Parts: sequence; C-alpha cells; structure tokens
Amino acid sequence: MEKIRNFRDLEIWKLGKNIVLDVYRVTKAFPKEEIYGLVSQMRRAAISIPSNIAERFNRKHNAEYRQFLYVALGSCAELETHVEIAQDLTFITVVQRDELLEQLDHESKMVRSLIKRL
Repeated sequence: MEKIRNFRDLEIWKLGKNIVLDVYRVTKAFPKEEIYGLVSQMRRAAISIPSNIAERFNRKHNAEYRQFLYVALGSCAELETHVEIAQDLTFITVVQRDELLEQLDHESKMVRSLIKRL
C-alpha cells in the first residue's frame, strides 16, 4: 500500500476532480444564456467537491476537517440537483445525467465513509 503524501494521492480527491472535468465538458454545450446561470452553478458546485477534500492536508484537527467534508457532501447534493434540472431542460442527455449521478453517488459514499472514520 502506497503512503499518502498529499491530497493528490487520495482516490476520493481524484474522483472529485474527474467530476469537475466531466461537468465542464457537458456544460460547454449548454445555451450561451446559461453561462451565468446553471453553467456557473454546476461548475462552482463541482469545483467545491475536490477543493474541500484537499483542505485535509492543511488542517490539524479531525473535527475541523469533518466540516470541510460536510461541505463537499453538500456540494455533491447540490450538483445532483443541478444535473437533474439540466436533463429536465434537455441540456444534457439521460445517459450524461446517469453517468454524472453515478459518479456523484460514489463520491458521496466515499465522503460519508471518510467522515465516519475520522
């Protein structure tokens, strides 16, 4: 088992970063009038997930880190809502929605598991 030297070694962070990249890819095709609406909201929520997970390596106490993980968890739920709305508005396909929701479900489970271990 490899030693975790920094947040980039965490699978939970790597998945969060992949979610960000996927959200950027799918929102690229959204209508231009959504750039300051749904596109901005989805990207902000996505970026919040790995960013808050990365905070662990700058925090000394588990209780403080838990707070950042809860923010990441909230961002997962927020992004799930945005994804559902984007599909309802036909900005993304059902397949794209399902792929993003599957990633978010997996990420949420990983975050909850980490919270329990702290």
